[in-house]
Amino acid sequence: MSDQMLPVMRVGDLDVQVQEQQWLIEGLWGRSAIGLIGGAPKCCKSWFGLDMALSVASGTSALGHFPIRDSAPALVYLAEDALPQVRARVEGLCQHRGLDIHRLDLHVITVPVLRLDVATDQKRLARTIAELKPRIVLLDPLVRMHRLDENSAAEISGLLGYIRELQRRFDVAVVLVHHASKNQRSQPGHSLRGTSDLHAIGDSNAYLARNDEQIILKIEHRNAPYPQPMTLELVSDSGNQATHLCVCGQVPPPSGGRAASLDEEILQLLGKESG
Repeated sequence: MSDQMLPVMRVGDLDVQVQEQQWLIEGLWGRSAIGLIGGAPKCCKSWFGLDMALSVASGTSALGHFPIRDSAPALVYLAEDALPQVRARVEGLCQHRGLDIHRLDLHVITVPVLRLDVATDQKRLARTIAELKPRIVLLDPLVRMHRLDENSAAEISGLLGYIRELQRRFDVAVVLVHHASKNQRSQPGHSLRGTSDLHAIGDSNAYLARNDEQIILKIEHRNAPYPQPMTLELVSDSGNQATHLCVCGQVPPPSGGRAASLDEEILQLLGKESG
């Protein structure tokens, strides 16, 4: 066993992160951030994640609202969608934004099964990231990529440690799509299925909840203020199949004049959904 000292630096000699380097997707996702897109089924989590990846690959604003400073390669694995369906979704997004799908630096992992808890698959994913050098990796959904007990912090911690290693080793943002439990909490992150370690690892997280035809989006960051919750809608441009998510506006405050807290707004909307 090596008895060499661990590498250290004086704090004043560490690199300075300027404001422009803080964001991968301005206001939505931090640069090289690990995080989750969480929510109940049918809340457009996959649409949301794919929109983020395509936005980074094309340099176009995510959801038509959140700016991208520079385009960069993106890598996605959608475990529950057939490859022709993935292409169809991306083609629709490209039509809406006027992009050529053949010039898009968006890469799709095509293996039928990817296991993040298996050493051979971990090494293959790391080699793929090393070769393609993506700025964002989308893994959707997390539950299909392991056979661990998601309620066990001891088991999940090893998987999350691997994800953090990828993020630090390759300076890449990692987006994990994950389901929420049926028991809603005041803090949406506490409603995620499984151990609280899943919420705790998030540098940037996005939570989706359905309210009739609209989707409610709440964003949280470890190192930046939270924006106000906003409403999204899945729409198609008239005359074609360019289906995409778009921002409709901010969540209005409740009646009565008092401004609600973010948690109160989410609870109110989730209450409408369950009712």
